[in-house]
Amino acid sequence: MKTTAALLWEAPGTWDVREVDLDPPKAGEVLVQMMASGLCHSDDHFAQGDIPFHSYPACGGHEGAGIVREVGPGVTRVVPGDHIVTSFIPACGHCRMCVAGRQNLCDNGALITVGTQLDGTFRMHADGRGVAQNACLSTFSEWTVIPEVSATPIRRDIPFEVAAIVGCAVPTGWGSAVRAAGIDAGDVVIVMGTGGIGMNAVQGARYVGAEHVLAVDPVAMKRELALKLGATQAFADIGEAAEVARSLTNGQGADSAIVCVGVLATEHLAQAYAAVRKGGTLVVTSAAKHDLTGIPVPLLEFTMSEKRIQGALYGMGGPAREIPLMLDLYRNGSLKLEELITRTYDLEQVNEAYADLHNGLNVRAVVSFANRHGGS
Repeated sequence: MKTTAALLWEAPGTWDVREVDLDPPKAGEVLVQMMASGLCHSDDHFAQGDIPFHSYPACGGHEGAGIVREVGPGVTRVVPGDHIVTSFIPACGHCRMCVAGRQNLCDNGALITVGTQLDGTFRMHADGRGVAQNACLSTFSEWTVIPEVSATPIRRDIPFEVAAIVGCAVPTGWGSAVRAAGIDAGDVVIVMGTGGIGMNAVQGARYVGAEHVLAVDPVAMKRELALKLGATQAFADIGEAAEVARSLTNGQGADSAIVCVGVLATEHLAQAYAAVRKGGTLVVTSAAKHDLTGIPVPLLEFTMSEKRIQGALYGMGGPAREIPLMLDLYRNGSLKLEELITRTYDLEQVNEAYADLHNGLNVRAVVSFANRHGGS
């Protein structure tokens, strides 16, 4: 079949929206009619060349919601007609990490930038070449074929635009606070960067009882929204937040700092590390350029202060658990999601959407496919 998709032919590059060929699903795969896709900064990392695909052309998108229309042989998790959210980690369920309850670190995560399906072959093709699918998904396409383990069924009353961002941004930010930071009631927490991920770190921190949530972002609109979603104070600069954290803790500093900036740089780590107290935790959720190395912290202090630096992928949770949990919290009013969606775009506007992201105009942008599919 034919589908319209957004491709990168090189990196750095811009998204090329064009028609491509899509093969039917093979064993263990499903055909999904995409209804919405979040425009995550991770896909912009691919376009900017910060993180390279193994081959080009490549179709972007890893945060989406849609409807299962066809299933391949052996599929048991979903049936045609199911509404689903995509998972960018096709957790196998039987590797060492999966059986330990850490689906976010499944060995299949190595396929995120490879672009093939689990069997090592392509389903998308353009100009006679295989098209790499981001995380085996490619939600920047009207139709896509994905592994059944990447499809989590959801209730049909959840709006697709809301469901889409639960595929990545929401559990990543939420879990960075709830799990990675190990926040206790009464804690002082700094969230550095309040875009689509950081805003959910703010919500998660307040949900588990942080007394003070200090949001940091240079964009005034994002600071204002952070205050509405649970931040107790908001600052344009982390230096200001660090001073307030020390004033609240008899000079000690924040109990934890969660770094959610769009593009991670070493100075962000240095600033956040300096803002944390002895025995505190620095959570690194942001993605950096693939070849950037070095953590600029005073090594003697690191030993003597027993500070912890914790990486966090997908909020340190498993998609099969996190996606339904986030939607349950949304339905009972504990988690705000519509408020995160600043604007929806058509697929042809994907480059405009990322320009708006760079200009600080969006918290979370979403591509809606509803008009293309007649609103079905």
